[in-house]
Amino acid sequence: MKSLIIVPTYNEFDNIRRLLPELMALGPDIRVLVVDDNSPDGTGRLADKLAAENERISVLHRPKKLGLGSAYVAGFKHAIQQDVDCVFEMDADFSHDPAMIPKFIEEIASCDVVIGSRYISGINVVNWPMSRLLLSYFANIYTRVVTGMTIRDTTSGFKCFRREVLEKIDLDNVRSDGYAFQIEMNFRCWRKGYRMREIPIIFVDRRSGTSKLSQGVINEAVWIVWWLRLQRLIRRL
Repeated sequence: MKSLIIVPTYNEFDNIRRLLPELMALGPDIRVLVVDDNSPDGTGRLADKLAAENERISVLHRPKKLGLGSAYVAGFKHAIQQDVDCVFEMDADFSHDPAMIPKFIEEIASCDVVIGSRYISGINVVNWPMSRLLLSYFANIYTRVVTGMTIRDTTSGFKCFRREVLEKIDLDNVRSDGYAFQIEMNFRCWRKGYRMREIPIIFVDRRSGTSKLSQGVINEAVWIVWWLRLQRLIRRL
């Protein structure tokens, strides 16, 4: 199954130079799109160099740091123009294990969206401080209660979509960005009745680089669930 893996980057030089070769080693049907937000550390230039060496790597350059959600939307718009069967979201920092990609591809053959879940079989998170773990865990409970979704890990960023799912989502009207973006995309897919499946993953905190989590990202996730609930009630989503 032809797959495109979208990897947003901002100051991920050390990670991307190891990640892209690992992804390429998964097989000839794997392609990667790096969406770089003009990283000061040269991530974009390194991605260009690797792309010049391998035609299965592409790079989309953006002028400044514009956020995770808009990076994925830009990547999705690129993906639906390509000859691929499925499209991945994946972090650049090795918190998502490249070795899991074949399992996602196996599962997507019989559903529409596959979510790598940290909470479907207990709590599978490594090296997070307790405060971060509790924030994530209870944020997911909060999201399920407010929106009505039954997904256990609504904020996971390790996902695979069939290309036709993304073709049917109104990407121009996706309004959220950080973790809220993951919630909104799940909600839109759920409301359209797509077959969504969670598979267990082990999430390992980044090996190098700096986390992009901020108070603004947290605040956005708090209010977006109520906006989604309202859209559901007035049947706009």
